[in-house]
Amino acid sequence: MKLEIISRNYKVSDHLKNVLENKVEKFSRYFEDDAVMKISLKQIGKDKYGMEITVFFSGNNIVRSEVISDNMYNNIDLALPKIEGQIRKYRTKLGKKIKQSAIDEIPVPAAPEVPSDKIVRKKTFALHKMSVEEAVAEMELVDHTFFVFLNAESGMVNVVYRREDGGCGLIDLVY
Repeated sequence: MKLEIISRNYKVSDHLKNVLENKVEKFSRYFEDDAVMKISLKQIGKDKYGMEITVFFSGNNIVRSEVISDNMYNNIDLALPKIEGQIRKYRTKLGKKIKQSAIDEIPVPAAPEVPSDKIVRKKTFALHKMSVEEAVAEMELVDHTFFVFLNAESGMVNVVYRREDGGCGLIDLVY
């Protein structure tokens, strides 16, 4: 597995880089050699630090975790177990796409949410045909509150989203 460390408004020390490399090393047992783990480090304001970990594997599959705390080392301890929990949760869905290492269940801490009302980032992605159930699973894999997909049944663009009551909703667009 290839590791890429990217920093924005943050200077990565050699010690932090070594800690990240050592802790990330265990994830190579889950993925084939072509997998790429991108770790983005950034300073948010004066006393907050953000870490986003995205793992790209087997074509267009991803798992993602984003955390914010007052210390970058705390972020490591929050984000990596979250990624590992997602891998465990979807091990059966991903099947042959990740290595078949059996591991015990570890509780995953919840990341704090930071609301924002400004558009600070634009993303482009390809729509893939899938069922509603597959879209919900993908939404949870990328750790988002919504997911846009091409419904395999209707051929129309749909959105699944996480409701405040814990359930999921489906938006069926008419255009």
